[in-house]
Amino acid sequence: MADETKNKQPGYDKITILKGLQPVRIRPGMYIGDTNSKGLHHMVWEIVDNSIDEAMAGFATRVIVTLTEKGTIIVDDDGRGIPTQIQENGLSGVETALCELHAGGKFDNETYKVSGGLHGVGASVVNALSLWMKVWVCRDGQIHFIEFDNKDKYHDTTNGHNVKPLKILGPVTEKKTGTTIEFFPDFSIMEKFPFDHSIIAGRLQQLAYLNKGIKIIFDDKILGTKDEWMYEGGLKQYIADLNKDKEVLVQAIIYGEQEKEVKAPTEGKDTTYNIKVEVAFQYNKTYVPSTYSFCNNINTTEGGTHEEGFKLAITKIINRFAVEKKFLKESDDKVTKDDVLEGLTAIISIKHPNPQYKGQTKGELGNTEVRPLVNEITSNIFEKYMLENPEEATFIVKKVLLAQDARRKSQEVREATRRKSPFDSGSLPGKLTDCEFKDNTVTELYIVEGDSAGGSAKQGRAHEYQAILPLKGKILNVEKAKTNKIFENDEIMALITAIGAGVNPEFDLTKIRYDKIIIMTDADVDGAHIRILLLTFFFRYMLPLIEQGHIYAAQPPLYKFISGKITKYAYTEVELEDLKKQVGSSKYTIQRYKGLGEMDAQQLWETTMDPENRILHHVSIDDAIKADQTFSFLMGDDVQPRKDFIAQNAKYVKNLDV
Repeated sequence: MADETKNKQPGYDKITILKGLQPVRIRPGMYIGDTNSKGLHHMVWEIVDNSIDEAMAGFATRVIVTLTEKGTIIVDDDGRGIPTQIQENGLSGVETALCELHAGGKFDNETYKVSGGLHGVGASVVNALSLWMKVWVCRDGQIHFIEFDNKDKYHDTTNGHNVKPLKILGPVTEKKTGTTIEFFPDFSIMEKFPFDHSIIAGRLQQLAYLNKGIKIIFDDKILGTKDEWMYEGGLKQYIADLNKDKEVLVQAIIYGEQEKEVKAPTEGKDTTYNIKVEVAFQYNKTYVPSTYSFCNNINTTEGGTHEEGFKLAITKIINRFAVEKKFLKESDDKVTKDDVLEGLTAIISIKHPNPQYKGQTKGELGNTEVRPLVNEITSNIFEKYMLENPEEATFIVKKVLLAQDARRKSQEVREATRRKSPFDSGSLPGKLTDCEFKDNTVTELYIVEGDSAGGSAKQGRAHEYQAILPLKGKILNVEKAKTNKIFENDEIMALITAIGAGVNPEFDLTKIRYDKIIIMTDADVDGAHIRILLLTFFFRYMLPLIEQGHIYAAQPPLYKFISGKITKYAYTEVELEDLKKQVGSSKYTIQRYKGLGEMDAQQLWETTMDPENRILHHVSIDDAIKADQTFSFLMGDDVQPRKDFIAQNAKYVKNLDV
């Protein structure tokens, strides 16, 4: 008889059953995406979304988020309070909601007609990833309290958590209901990042825009600030603020909302859903589109059926008006979606009890019943506006026709950017010094300011995988330029052909020729200006490069420090002072670098290009809407806000190269 033990796989006969919240702690990335700063803030959104859901359902009027000095987050609302009565599982409603995956009222459409929390994973996951969590519930005239503790991991093997039983602290002092949750992240699981004020404030303000009439307060005890948002105008106020640094084409913000029962197939049968649609939009005099969509307060960054319905409606109405008013003939080419979106700032927000998404990221809405609904409301309000405001309608149509003309003029130039192969060097710009490797998972493109620095970079680079593209001065500011002018610019065309993936809307990330695209400019005002011009171009015309983490900014040293036979480089004033302290009373010399051109090839390699020593700053976008506002502010036509900003902040500048 054969020895069966020889054929056994190690551990095959041992099956581990993870109970309660244990799976979350062991595989946190499956539930919140990652354990870095983004995952940390996702924990905040999960708790906040629950409170917003209460407000959306009409049971709460305000939400208060507090960042405490000890690094905890407190979320307080005046909703109904989490149920405290014993459930079917023998646990209180609070313990069930916070300790059982997939538990809670949101899975019953009668409790929450729509819910932002359905996009996430729930408060129970936040509990699992917290060192401790405390919950106060005011309901039924009593203050209930429960505390969860993961410090000693899983003492309660039944439910996979250590919980102190729900208790009543006493009666409420006034007629009050609501839930207060405080949690402290478990940094043995989460990476130790601090909560970011700007990220939290930005998201809370956005929630206030999307849910008109709800008061949201952010009390940052660390910074000593307290912000309060409540927008009765909702999306109209959102559009006004998005366009505040842009010159508007027409003053009116076109707005409409509608709530309608719609039938949609669900699991083989038709189900009736009550769907709410809100749209708001306004034209400005820029040449870039700014269209953002939301489903149940969650930004659908990849669009979906709600965006499709909106864009179809806008295109249809403008084409109809252009023909009726004799701007176009019936036989003429009609304006396209890209033409009508140029210079349009728009927000589309839907509330749906059963959202369906395409792909794993949940960034694209897939509900087919939403498309005609958004199309209908957008068509109705836009047609009404155009008929009642013929002069403003003419302004809009003329702008769209100019966009159509610019698109036609730039079409041939765009075609020149499309190469049969991303590695076909026949059409590469002459100023590009390419690398030897063709593997775009390891190659790097350095975009270098000036011919002098470009020459040093070419000599000092690792020629196997580093390519050099020198720029002659400052590129065109695409925030102010017409589309055809952009594609007639030599420096921009060199960038497009070197990267090899085209431009929006045909940009194809799979065709990029380099994994890292590194902006290397002087550490002065002009260098910063060139950097922001390049980032503006990437943001407007190659956004996936930023979204997928391919854009970097190199940090050259400010000083060369020599003491005896020791030569070191300082990238900041603090580093320079540390070097001075290290040598003490010894003699030293300091060279202040005014530009990259002052470094020879070896110095440039050692300080700014060698992967072992260089400092690269990763360019990322957490909030595309905020980035849109920032680029419009920095690079747009309206100069006065920038002058005001400089006047207010000039006193904080310590070093200015001129």
